[in-house]
Amino acid sequence: MRRGRTRQAQICDCSSREISLFFGVGAGQQGSTTAHRVSRDSRVTWTTPNVITLLRFASAPVLVCLLLHTGPLAAALAAAVFLLATVSDFLDGYIARSYGSGTTLGKFLDPLADKVVVISALVMLAGMPRTPRVPAWIVAVLVAREMMVTGLRAIAAAEGMVVGAEELGKYKMVLQSMAVQALLINYTYLHIDFFAAGMFLLWIAMAVSIWSGADYFVRVIRVFKPKPRALPPKRIAL
Repeated sequence: MRRGRTRQAQICDCSSREISLFFGVGAGQQGSTTAHRVSRDSRVTWTTPNVITLLRFASAPVLVCLLLHTGPLAAALAAAVFLLATVSDFLDGYIARSYGSGTTLGKFLDPLADKVVVISALVMLAGMPRTPRVPAWIVAVLVAREMMVTGLRAIAAAEGMVVGAEELGKYKMVLQSMAVQALLINYTYLHIDFFAAGMFLLWIAMAVSIWSGADYFVRVIRVFKPKPRALPPKRIAL
């Protein structure tokens, strides 16, 4: 009989705690901890470099809309938007390093934003109605390289391995940005054929892109390659 009363009291006590937590009674400390955690995560997420990176994401659809139109004015506006996106890439990195405001989310979003902006511009330059156009197969090669490297990086991360970015990848991004900037200007100014200059830089960027992609693939394969086990020492019979 006493055991039954004790068990009934425990059930009532548990039920009262659950009800009080449900209605917010007696859960002040827990709620405060949760609110503090959410507030802290929000501060970490909404840092100045992350906001700049998100604005760079937002520049991609603006760039696409401008490239739907032809003419010197649309080309100049598209080139200006891309230039601002490129400058913001250096700006958020500088702020993150100078003020120690870099976050894990920012390390993920920053290169992704670069790829989104550059690939959006290249796809539109290959498909827009104006002539001359960027050859579509060059854009396909560059996009395939980015997809391969991103997939390999995701596989390595899933296995708990980190394969750092190589210097060639950084040079590739700089060359691509310079090429896209010239191709967006498109027209001849100050006796400079910006489309021809952009195509020259894009050919170099494609070569470096293929080289860096192959180098990254080899390094990932080496990381995943199982290491040979050391053989036990042989015993010499006396």
